[in-house]
Amino acid sequence: MAKLPDFEALAIFAKVVELRSFAGAASELAMSKATVSKAVTRLEERLGARLFNRTSRRLALTDAGHKLAERATRLLADGEAAENEALAQSVAPRGLVRLAVPMTFGIKAVAPLLPEFFEAYPEVSVDLHLSDATIDLIGEGFDMAVRIARLPDSSLIARRLFTMPRYTVAAPSYLKRHGRPTHPMHLAQHKCFSYAYLSTPNVWHYTNSAGEQASVRPGGQLRVNNGEAVMPALIAGLGIAELPEFIVGEAISSGEVEVILKDWTQAEGAVHLVTPPGGPRPARVEALGDFLAAKLPGTCKRRTRGKAKAS
Repeated sequence: MAKLPDFEALAIFAKVVELRSFAGAASELAMSKATVSKAVTRLEERLGARLFNRTSRRLALTDAGHKLAERATRLLADGEAAENEALAQSVAPRGLVRLAVPMTFGIKAVAPLLPEFFEAYPEVSVDLHLSDATIDLIGEGFDMAVRIARLPDSSLIARRLFTMPRYTVAAPSYLKRHGRPTHPMHLAQHKCFSYAYLSTPNVWHYTNSAGEQASVRPGGQLRVNNGEAVMPALIAGLGIAELPEFIVGEAISSGEVEVILKDWTQAEGAVHLVTPPGGPRPARVEALGDFLAAKLPGTCKRRTRGKAKAS
């Protein structure tokens, strides 16, 4: 297998050529003169040619040194430019952030905030991926995700923003025709809509103030992979649904649906910002994360304030 070029030695050689001095290159690079000399010697041995003619008063390039100097100088300049660009991106937010968000939450809560973000950070762009499926951040190359759940242990770095209650709801017309369940186990006799991406698919879990727990596997005519898709059938009185506040809050506030099983609570999830593990994140990712952490809680509270008053 061919060896990689000795980039360090080439860069040191280019600096000696630029300053016409081993001592000057050593000072510029914060190295000892011996280290600079050894790097040039190492390069000469690798290439099988002398690069400098040295005297006590003068340092001159050989023919081989002249031929190598231009390329080595360009290599050093390209390396410095690449490093400076990377450093600039780590300090000043710019570039693309790939962000994965559950579909309805993305449309209702995240997308409306982006104009303000773009105004504050005109050199940052966002690739907003909307899907309720759990995205493999590392495998699919995402910088960040919003997840609304009780997160399992993982190597991902999670930043908890705020809680997100869930409610079991039905339209008044459904309750009038089929009665109001008072215990979770009664749901087995009702038409219910299911959601594909629950942490325990097709199972709803409940706890009451006495510590009693109940789990039910509801059945019905509709199963969806996006909670918003349930709303037309729910409001039409065709069944019962278990949904997060950001989807059903406005319908509760308007009276289109009612919360049932009020003496029981469901496992409360939370909104998290999740990023891959690793070292310092680019400034553009930090900027978007901090912006969403600051803005999302207030945005969601404003959207659901009416619901809280109604219930």
